[in-house]
Amino acid sequence: MNRRRFLTIAAAFAACPARAGVPQVWTGRALGTEARIVLHGADRQTAAGIFARVEAELAQIESHFSLHTDSALVRLNRDGRLGHPAPEVTELFALAGRIHAATGGAFDPTVQPLWLATATGGDTEGARRLIGWHRVRVAPEEIRLSPGMALTFNGIAQGHAADRIAALLRGAGFGDVLIDVGEVAALGRNGAREWEALIAAPDGAELARIGLCDRALATSSPMGTRIGGGAAHILDPRGGRPHWSTVSISAPDAATADGLSTAFCVMDRAAIDRALAGFPGARIEAIA
Repeated sequence: MNRRRFLTIAAAFAACPARAGVPQVWTGRALGTEARIVLHGADRQTAAGIFARVEAELAQIESHFSLHTDSALVRLNRDGRLGHPAPEVTELFALAGRIHAATGGAFDPTVQPLWLATATGGDTEGARRLIGWHRVRVAPEEIRLSPGMALTFNGIAQGHAADRIAALLRGAGFGDVLIDVGEVAALGRNGAREWEALIAAPDGAELARIGLCDRALATSSPMGTRIGGGAAHILDPRGGRPHWSTVSISAPDAATADGLSTAFCVMDRAAIDRALAGFPGARIEAIA
């Protein structure tokens, strides 16, 4: 899938006071999208070592959740079972279950067969019969799917990656960092000011401009990428259609913001407000 997020982070290096020093910047790719990290408080040599650790962590996340490599997720979809999943895998499954319940099933990683059928002109009605998070069995020793099921974590994995990198950098002693791996985690400040996020619609129109400090941001646009001759790439597992063209959510962690922004695209405002009540730290930053 192409990048479905329409989020621009304005680092505003020139606006940083001289005492803040020159930030170190890493760019690369993660989970199929362009990635970028802006790090304050490190010289070039120190940053090189830290960024090497970042790349290793991103490779590990790809090995768990990518749909384009021989990842744990690909093996689970192929075999119907995954023995002894890594703790971070079961943790993300648990969060997915929480978001699934809070959104009344609007967030459901078992939508993958429907996504593939829609993208390829396949049997969408047959694919709908394979959807059902309640049929996913998760235990420390094994994750198991019912026959024919398949999962995608494209609606939450980029946020998970941002959180993992944030934890790595925080643990290394860095408190002023911007992490953009498709979804954003902002630690501390950008010099004397907060990190600034410009939230834009798929056509580039500005929807909002907000400051971020120790907070994450995720933005989803159903028609940002089209599949199967023009269908929205964010599908309602329950059979509905998108209610919004763009939804942007901030939260203390990026995985929660990511999952909620994905689900909210196919929910009405009353249902969104009910779901938000289950995540007191999350809030809507833009919805259109």
